[in-house]
Amino acid sequence: QVQLVESGGGLVQPGGSLRLTCAASGSVFSMNTMGWYRQAPGKGRESVAIITSEGRANYVNYAGFVKGRFSISRDNNKNTVYLQMDSLKAEDTAVYYCYALSRGTDYWGEGTLVTVSS
Repeated sequence: QVQLVESGGGLVQPGGSLRLTCAASGSVFSMNTMGWYRQAPGKGRESVAIITSEGRANYVNYAGFVKGRFSISRDNNKNTVYLQMDSLKAEDTAVYYCYALSRGTDYWGEGTLVTVSS
């Protein structure tokens, strides 16, 4: 079992920044893929950014709507993944969920709300 706990959400003005953190615990070995999804009100859950570790290399994949504004990173020693979000827009308002894939099983955090509003 893997437990994921997100933090860092909140209210921010358009153009502002937030940094989300996801701390993993439990059976975190073989957890090569981690990432962030989001779900806006009335919409389905969508991928935001995924990071996969293979040896010492990290491979990242971003949704088209966040490229150049968001940055994902991970600290394998701390079993933590981060999402730095800059130049936030009102349409980025959503619940952001941490995701991890471990031994063929998907794990999800409970989500953290990000609200972008003036």
